[in-house]
Amino acid sequence: MTDHFKNLFVLGRPASGKSEFIDFMKKNSEAERIRKFHIAKFEEIDDFLWIWEKFMDDDIWEKAGYDRLYSNKYPPNNLGLKPEAGKLLHFCLQKFNKEIIDRYLSKPGYYNDHTLLIEFACGGERSFKQSLHAFKPEILNTSAIFFVYTTREESWRRNVSRYQEKLKHSVLAHMVPKETFDHFYSEHDWLELTKGEKSGILDINGSKVPFVTMNNEPETTDPIELEKRYSAALNSLFDVYNK
Repeated sequence: MTDHFKNLFVLGRPASGKSEFIDFMKKNSEAERIRKFHIAKFEEIDDFLWIWEKFMDDDIWEKAGYDRLYSNKYPPNNLGLKPEAGKLLHFCLQKFNKEIIDRYLSKPGYYNDHTLLIEFACGGERSFKQSLHAFKPEILNTSAIFFVYTTREESWRRNVSRYQEKLKHSVLAHMVPKETFDHFYSEHDWLELTKGEKSGILDINGSKVPFVTMNNEPETTDPIELEKRYSAALNSLFDVYNK
């Protein structure tokens, strides 16, 4: 028996509310997080930084006189994954395996008082079924999945809205460009994979992985409403996980 998740996948479309969820958790004390959400001291591992690093390498390739390998430039000041560069997302899945095994699973006692949040978005050519099956059983065996659900239309609206808000404070604001969003994230197979069930257990590479789907619409920034959403979903998920 444990009082917290060990590995918690935080999945959903871009701008569905994954980062807002993590930010909310940071604002709670460890004792409150464990009691209300079953999340202990936590670290995050997110493929965005690896993807962005490749985009920055593209800038260097371009300055060297060569074609960009992974990203296109989109006006007014955005970088986005090329439709033909989906192999980078497959690379990130294997990077997850290596980083999680080397940095976390290899530490004796790490999960005694920690939760690792594993965050990514996928769709289109890289389905959730395909992505989750890329993870090693030793990771999946102690994992649960928290899926933050928004419709395609709502995710795109939030993507644009948040970008416009960030532009007020920094010229370095970034959003997922429309071509990238449409190709990689417009459609996904989560509801098909879970057979439309709100919660349950997925068989992934022989591992039984509990999941919950939390509807994150309508959008809200009210901390009381967010706490209700998160606690209801995570307590339901933990009941299955802890068995």
